[in-house]
Amino acid sequence: MTDSSVSDDNVRRIPFTDADGTQKTLDDLGVDVVLVVNVASKCGLTPQYEQLEELQRTYGERGFSVVGFPCNQFMGQEPGSLEQIQEFCSTTYGVTFPVNEKVRVNGRNADELYKSLKQTPDAGGKAGRVEWNFEKFLVGPDGSVTRFRPKQKPDAPEIVSAIEGALTRWSEPLLRR
Repeated sequence: MTDSSVSDDNVRRIPFTDADGTQKTLDDLGVDVVLVVNVASKCGLTPQYEQLEELQRTYGERGFSVVGFPCNQFMGQEPGSLEQIQEFCSTTYGVTFPVNEKVRVNGRNADELYKSLKQTPDAGGKAGRVEWNFEKFLVGPDGSVTRFRPKQKPDAPEIVSAIEGALTRWSEPLLRR
């Protein structure tokens, strides 16, 4: 796990398109700590939705949110419309966290948010391309980013510890946004 601050372009202020087609930033979500995840409905890792929702329920009231970005770049495992994706997420996994417009996470046309997030190296020191669906980026209030690869389950001790650490670190009233 590597913690990196994005200095020039604070990742929290990079716009993305939400489910209503509105441009938003992570700052607009009104939470201090965000777990950004590229999601897919037809992937072997799709059951991670359950653990992501559990994180949302456990830490949501403390200033945390999971934020899902559907992506169809990996073997076409997110083929549906946004409405179909949201229906699947809510009925199958009870997802309450925001699931936004589909994005591209790799390549020339990658979403600007992901272009910035991918600069952060993982625990092994490797930055760059998103490897697969369910890659996770924990973003703190100051724009610091910690990257977790797809096979790390959302409830893995490293991820839970990083979330709790970020929430505790930023719980002082003067440090909150």
